[in-house]
Amino acid sequence: MSNLNLNFFDDSLIQPVAEPETPTAPANGADILIEQLYKFYDEVKVLEDLDLNIQAGEFVAIVGRSGCGKSTLLRLIAQLEKPSYGEIKFQSARNFREGITSADIRVMFQDPRLLPWKNVLQNVQLGLTKTQHHLAETLLTKVGLKDKAMQWPAQLSGGQRQRAALARALSHTPRILLLDEPLGALDALTRLEMQKLIEQLWKEQGFTAILVTHDVSEAVQLADRIILLDQGHIAHNFQVNLPRPRKKSIAFAQLEQHVLDAVLAT
Repeated sequence: MSNLNLNFFDDSLIQPVAEPETPTAPANGADILIEQLYKFYDEVKVLEDLDLNIQAGEFVAIVGRSGCGKSTLLRLIAQLEKPSYGEIKFQSARNFREGITSADIRVMFQDPRLLPWKNVLQNVQLGLTKTQHHLAETLLTKVGLKDKAMQWPAQLSGGQRQRAALARALSHTPRILLLDEPLGALDALTRLEMQKLIEQLWKEQGFTAILVTHDVSEAVQLADRIILLDQGHIAHNFQVNLPRPRKKSIAFAQLEQHVLDAVLAT
């Protein structure tokens, strides 16, 4: 994260938005509409009256302090948990009469969760039919692990294991990819390489991506929009107006500092 203390800021770079403009929906994405969402764990209120509209093919980053509800929101979207109140609706961009199921949603966690008794290729093939196994091989090539296909997860570096986890998530051609701090345990160089890889595959496949991260710089690098959560509420909803591919620049630093200041103010 940047520690720059900038006394000026170009408002054209980042703006609070209530509803994003409607883009041309990509072939594979899905809209996500969250209405009056609440989540309680016994007497503890984690999310409260949350409304959020994410458009098909959009890349959204969710930031905020620990305990603000980021990962809980991701689990609810993934249908790993149920809301206490409210609704989460999905709409396919492929066919507006076609619904979205849990099979269309994939999650990538900080822990790659590869099965140690299966080799890399077998891990990526999990859940695929035999006629789909070629998809796993194609994706291993895309993530740079073609030559590691027959190795065991224990033989891979941390970055390579995350590449395998990404290939496994994308082998099912998801319409929604949820990223829960997937790069948090990686070294700085590997993290940058993974950011570029995720962005590349997002552009190619057109899925809707939601990234939970503590790293404001990572959010600015990858996202079309940055959501700041504070105590279960949306404190800020920022549109990122930086061209891709993004490079560290004065504009990037201004934007990063602006979002970081907002996080620190919560």
